[in-house]
Amino acid sequence: MNKEEQLLQKRLAELSDMAFTRGIVIFSDFLNLNELNILHTTPKDMFPARYETYGGYDLSERQMVAFLPDALYYEYAYPVAVIEISPVNKKFAEELTHRDYLGALMNLGIERCKLGDIIIDGGRALLFAKEELAAYITGELTRIRHTTVQAEQCTAGAFEYVPRYEELKGTVPSIRLDTVLSVAYPLSRSKLTAYIEGGKVYVNGKLITSNGCQLKEADRISIRGMGRLSYEGILSRTKKGRYMIAVRKYI
Repeated sequence: MNKEEQLLQKRLAELSDMAFTRGIVIFSDFLNLNELNILHTTPKDMFPARYETYGGYDLSERQMVAFLPDALYYEYAYPVAVIEISPVNKKFAEELTHRDYLGALMNLGIERCKLGDIIIDGGRALLFAKEELAAYITGELTRIRHTTVQAEQCTAGAFEYVPRYEELKGTVPSIRLDTVLSVAYPLSRSKLTAYIEGGKVYVNGKLITSNGCQLKEADRISIRGMGRLSYEGILSRTKKGRYMIAVRKYI
């Protein structure tokens, strides 16, 4: 663990201690996959308060941590705002990429840790950000590249996002990480092994570098640079003892 990772671990431990001693819920900034892995692999005795993570929707990659005191006596909500960004004039709008949206936000002086996922959904984007920044973003974000845009915060309960996916089926000899990935990605075993051993695959936010990791139904898998999928489970077993499984590959 390098110095930067040690500082993050120390900061998370401090937030946990604060929640425990004050008896209130304490939230972190958004953590990326590497940072979530540090959280999940930190010895539990470093965190006096238990924790949960959430990024604004079920499949979020970037997530906040909520450190929860033992005697939680009130309901809490993550301070995450959902902001819809859309072109003012669709007819003259460019096809904007994730990098375009992120670049425009960074140009406003916003740190990456204050921003969650950015989902491109048709001609619009959905941004998850710390609630404290919602007014600033909706007021200042007016142009991305050459496209004039409007940014509006979604009201509570009005946010709707249904991720698109394709359901894939295939037979595998065992429910190992590499074999499940082979159903979603038509790559050689050596290439899949290189992704896993190269530190690019996360299961439920935890970095996995072993091909033999056994998956459970509903496990969520993120592959850096390739996308996300979920393992849906065993559909049947063949006469030769292989498993017919289903995975959802998110588009």
